[in-house]
Amino acid sequence: MFSFTIFMMKNFATLILLALFLFILQNGNRIEAFPDRIISSSSINQPYRTSYHFQPPKNWMNDPNAPMYYKGVYHLFYQHNPYAATFGDRIVWAHSVSYDLINWIHLNNAIEPSEPFDINSCWSGSATILEGGEKPFILYTGIDENKHQVQNLAIPKNASDPFLREWIKLPQNPVMKPPIGVELNNFRDPSTAWLGNDGKWRVVVGAQNGDQGKVILYHSKDFVDWKVDSRPFFATDNTGVCECPDFFPVLIKGENGVDTSFDHQDPNFVRHVMKISYLSRLHDYYFLGNYNVFGDNENFVPDIKFTGTSSDLRYDYGKFYASKSFFDYAKNRRILWGWVNESDSTQDDIQKGWAGIQSIPRQIWLDKSGKRLVQWPIEEIEKLHDKQVSISKENLLSGSTLQVSGIIASQVDVEVVFEISEVESAEWLDPKGVDPQILCSKKEDGSRSGKIGPFGLLALASEDLREQTSVFFQIYKAPNRYVGLMCSDQSRSSLRDDLDKTTYGTFFDIDPTQKTISLRTLIDHSIVESFGDEGRICITSRVYPSLAIDKNAHLFVFNNGIQTMQISKLNAWSMKQAQIGYEGNISCV
Repeated sequence: MFSFTIFMMKNFATLILLALFLFILQNGNRIEAFPDRIISSSSINQPYRTSYHFQPPKNWMNDPNAPMYYKGVYHLFYQHNPYAATFGDRIVWAHSVSYDLINWIHLNNAIEPSEPFDINSCWSGSATILEGGEKPFILYTGIDENKHQVQNLAIPKNASDPFLREWIKLPQNPVMKPPIGVELNNFRDPSTAWLGNDGKWRVVVGAQNGDQGKVILYHSKDFVDWKVDSRPFFATDNTGVCECPDFFPVLIKGENGVDTSFDHQDPNFVRHVMKISYLSRLHDYYFLGNYNVFGDNENFVPDIKFTGTSSDLRYDYGKFYASKSFFDYAKNRRILWGWVNESDSTQDDIQKGWAGIQSIPRQIWLDKSGKRLVQWPIEEIEKLHDKQVSISKENLLSGSTLQVSGIIASQVDVEVVFEISEVESAEWLDPKGVDPQILCSKKEDGSRSGKIGPFGLLALASEDLREQTSVFFQIYKAPNRYVGLMCSDQSRSSLRDDLDKTTYGTFFDIDPTQKTISLRTLIDHSIVESFGDEGRICITSRVYPSLAIDKNAHLFVFNNGIQTMQISKLNAWSMKQAQIGYEGNISCV
């Protein structure tokens, strides 16, 4: 996938000197121990490096590629420029492995430009595990010698190696070239494949023709010889290229995931999800709908067509792009990764020496309403929970602010449940035609009073509140329903003026009988990743405070609405640092 923010490294030698060497004790392939303590990645020189969100030691990172669980090991490949903190002309597939999706081991690059079919970069793709879970295949986009985009295959040199350290490119490459009706430089990002009842594999590839975005379907009996379906599997007008398509089934009932090849076609049992990353909008949109197979005619029909408005469904209403999901066989769940890019300047990124992080892996499933997906941080994140503080049955009067003390507010996991009384008194708003992002920006960091809200959290706040990132709700009465507005406001996130301080927001339906609303926020130095209403709404922000850094960061709960709110319960945990190292010897944090 083509990416758009740019960076390079400053003073990496200083980082190495500051980093604690982490000796990885091995028994076969498995790490047996990590040290008890790792020096924090945050410092005067690097206050914005994360402590428990995945990022490489240095330089550029963008799309997550081919996440999978294989022989007891989780794998994450990702787009990486090993030479600079900017997107470059020779992007590689970097590779890291984990036993828990939280602590990671960096390996050597898995796929690098080397052949005529990928000599100008190895772009995004996916993994599919064949032969009863014994043989992974990677399909990836190569930028060939003519700078055209083609699809290539790679297989492990030794499939018995659970770390999958070495990969071989097939001599048949490229296995897919841009078909008729697809632009040569807009044909990329093959999905995970699925197996049909006819014994053929299917895969979809993102494409463009003019301003029409397309998802193109291919079939293969042997995973090497691929035939294109001349009819688009899915298409949207006036959107441009469909990047990083992801197509998978979800159960109608329950939180378990299912394999991508799950063949149950009963629409009363399973729905399908089509996710598209629209480069023209820099957001990930998803569609719920039906996967139809009628003889040789296959397509995906969404319940609701793309409108280009705020009513379209998105995984995340903040910074979250080029996401990729996979089925975790170990725990029968579907897990979603997303790239979170920077919000500072190119020069800042060059000075930092790095760019881009990954979101916390999220488990995803279909909401009971059947109208949207639910996302929630994977349970393994709780391994990093450290000191805990709790608040319960605390009233928040109108205009009040309560500090959450006793935790490290610069790296914290906080979940709060607010009790809403008299929801019927909410002020009137017809959300039709209203842009929630604009409405959020008018809330002036949550300080403008409504009847029920704004109320929420002030993250990465300075003691005097000159700096703060507010994540909050406001409740409204709408025609025949109640709606919530969720916002993440960066307008006062830093004293600096040379940053992207976009305020994000979206509407969602409220169940007036529930009487509570929850907010969980993962704060990690320069990222504020929030899950509203038990994960039905997600907003991720990147912020770069000048004052609220490390021990000078604070966390508050606030209520600026007219109606008194009650904190039904609040739990906050200081987060330990994830342990990141190189195989065999050194940790680099």
